Amino acid sequence: MFHTPNIRRTDLGAEALAIPLLTRQTRGIEEKELEDLRAAISEAVKIYKIQGIVTGAIESVYQATRVQRICCELDLWCFNPLWQANQIEYLEQLLSEGFQIIICGVYAYPFDASWLGAGVTDERIRKLAELQAKYKIHPSGEGGELETMVLDCPIFHKRIEILKASKCYANYRGQFLIEEMRLVEK
Repeated sequence: MFHTPNIRRTDLGAEALAIPLLTRQTRGIEEKELEDLRAAISEAVKIYKIQGIVTGAIESVYQATRVQRICCELDLWCFNPLWQANQIEYLEQLLSEGFQIIICGVYAYPFDASWLGAGVTDERIRKLAELQAKYKIHPSGEGGELETMVLDCPIFHKRIEILKASKCYANYRGQFLIEEMRLVEK
């Protein structure tokens, strides 16, 4: 249900956005993780007075319905602005709007180690479209085939620069592990 590669690095993303970050651990046990998510959202309601949740769900009914259920239980609105968006067009839009994105995890055939740490570019989006047609993958990673990380975007006050990273890969599964990074002025 949750993004895990470089999860301990979300602090810099929050700082780049100039928003507070609330983190909680979960063991990732199916359905139990939702109790952990509900507790974290409840805490955010108390601390930050949030009134709703915005998700990045595109096609995953599993993810969308679970977050919607938690929001309903907590009397919060739930907004899924990307729901049913064309994934290739969505990726192209992100690039055209100035997003700098890297691939930090791959979890399925046909992704090899060359994808790890690679930037999402026009050429890479074309390759994802080819893989979608041939293998029925989700080009945005919605099916868990890959995970990404935003290094810069229009609402970042600073951009993220990776100073040191390594790759761990075997059998079509791997992660780009960021060991050191920093925020730099734009």
